[in-house]
Amino acid sequence: MKALKLNVRIVVADDHGIVRMGLIQTVKRLKPEAVIFEVEDYKSLYKVILNEELDLAIMDVNMPNGTVQEAIDYIKIHQPDLKILIFSSQDEELYGMRYLKMGAGGYLSKQSSTEVIETALTAMLSTGRYASNDVKEAIFLESINGPTKKTALESLSDRELQIANKLAEGIPLKELSNHLNLHQSTVSTYKNRLFEKLKIRSIPELVEILRLYNH
Repeated sequence: MKALKLNVRIVVADDHGIVRMGLIQTVKRLKPEAVIFEVEDYKSLYKVILNEELDLAIMDVNMPNGTVQEAIDYIKIHQPDLKILIFSSQDEELYGMRYLKMGAGGYLSKQSSTEVIETALTAMLSTGRYASNDVKEAIFLESINGPTKKTALESLSDRELQIANKLAEGIPLKELSNHLNLHQSTVSTYKNRLFEKLKIRSIPELVEILRLYNH
């Protein structure tokens, strides 16, 4: 295992300034010499990945101008050794394994304490891997019993899941299409498709399904 570099280079990608600020403070406390880049969408993330040699990418899932799968694929092509930590408010048990299977090295909940965030950062910088005890347990159970949570939600694509979460938050289609940089008709098609897959007819039903599986 390589010794930890003093001046590690980290990109923090999140479309909420307050989240970036809090995370950067935590990183700086742990690694005062760290060189940190911050971006608020996928397009800016790609630019940094192309122009800077990095050690760790910490990124949210729901950001404008791209998807998390595209971002992971882009990193694997342009900086294959770059460690990837997904930092999200989504439910760990349902989403954590999903992102690890996509190629991320770790998944960290935004609800985590500072202590847990520091543990995750140390693990990512030294081994490139981090999973909470809940995610480790889910991985262990799946290795023994096969998938334990084969839900309709898991059949959704990442974009459908992203749109489902936004619709459940009450975001109108027009605002959603602007946020995701997609035509309103495309967002509408995604909405119809995910309603079909989940066998539902209304947003309240969608909210209920997400609530059930997120708790």
